[in-house]
Amino acid sequence: MSRDSVRYGRVPKRSRERGPEDSMSTSTTTTTTTTTTTTGMQQLTSPGTGNNNNNNNNSSSNNNNNNNNNNSASNNNNSSQNNNNNNSQSQNAVSRVPSAAVAEADQSDADVKMAVYDLILQVSQAHQAHCGFTEDSVRGLVRKPMIIPASNSSQPASPEDPEAASSTAETVESQRIWLWQQFAVRVTPSVQRVVEFAKRVPGFCELSQDDQLILIKVGFFEVWLSHISKMTTDSSMTFEDGTYITRQQMELMYEPDFVTALMQVTSTLNAHQLADAELGLFSAAVLLSERPGLNDVKAVQKLQDRLLEALRVEVSRSQSAASNDISSVCSGSISQRIPELRALGARHANLLDWFRRNWTKLKLPPLFAEIFDIPKCEEDLQ
Repeated sequence: MSRDSVRYGRVPKRSRERGPEDSMSTSTTTTTTTTTTTTGMQQLTSPGTGNNNNNNNNSSSNNNNNNNNNNSASNNNNSSQNNNNNNSQSQNAVSRVPSAAVAEADQSDADVKMAVYDLILQVSQAHQAHCGFTEDSVRGLVRKPMIIPASNSSQPASPEDPEAASSTAETVESQRIWLWQQFAVRVTPSVQRVVEFAKRVPGFCELSQDDQLILIKVGFFEVWLSHISKMTTDSSMTFEDGTYITRQQMELMYEPDFVTALMQVTSTLNAHQLADAELGLFSAAVLLSERPGLNDVKAVQKLQDRLLEALRVEVSRSQSAASNDISSVCSGSISQRIPELRALGARHANLLDWFRRNWTKLKLPPLFAEIFDIPKCEEDLQ
């Protein structure tokens, strides 16, 4: 790991094993000590407040002029000129106030739009820089199968041969471990990519280090799955290096029901046909989701709301540029994929319990073991 990488602590078990009933839980206190190196984020421009001063100055100047006119006019004809000046003042006031209010409203609206477009730009650039599945990255990618070595393969056992059946069970477990190790090696580069992406999402680094840790560790699988979804079909999943794992191999690693649910989620997400900028905003919103154990839930919710609004603007702009609605679903429904990913992430965390109990049989990359809280040594169990 580089000096700029995050050193992960252990996330409380309740944060890992979250389910739908825990979606509103915020009482768990994170006690993990972390050492996170983050870069500052440029603050969004706040709406200007200079119009009020200008209006006050103009009002004062006009009042002075009106007073001078009144004094001059009173020397000639007090009764008639005073009435004229009063009428003139009233007309000027009526004409000035609405124009100033409109100008201020227009300026505020312009600032809000500028902030949204600035957010879209920053997240899009972060996604392009730290995602291995952008359109440019996967263009021309050569796919190759993940082939289980012959030493780990076996023939079906005969029911009349208990020893052969036992040997086959051991071989299946050996295949499962081998597949998981190959899977871990290919997922690990995305761990650091997601960390760097998170650090460039406006507002993320302003959260406490404990909240940053929870968001990254609990949300990593969901963010990664949203990235690799475009490389996933009903029959396979293709990694950054072009290696693909078949559905049957994934069912051996996990459970058939989980793999079916995973394929359904990725298929539904692919139906939105998100471009890179849109996918970056969506994955940032997935990252900034409410998680059990967060200290500042309101701050996270506010950041996610801004990201979802920026996503809505970007999707609408893309569809307008295309002159037709090429998506089979409306832009507003994209946010519905977030709870689906969350539920899938909870199931994934529970499936990893087997590996946490059998960590001595595994040889996993340290970063992969850390992100999923799989022990690497006896000290991790304390």
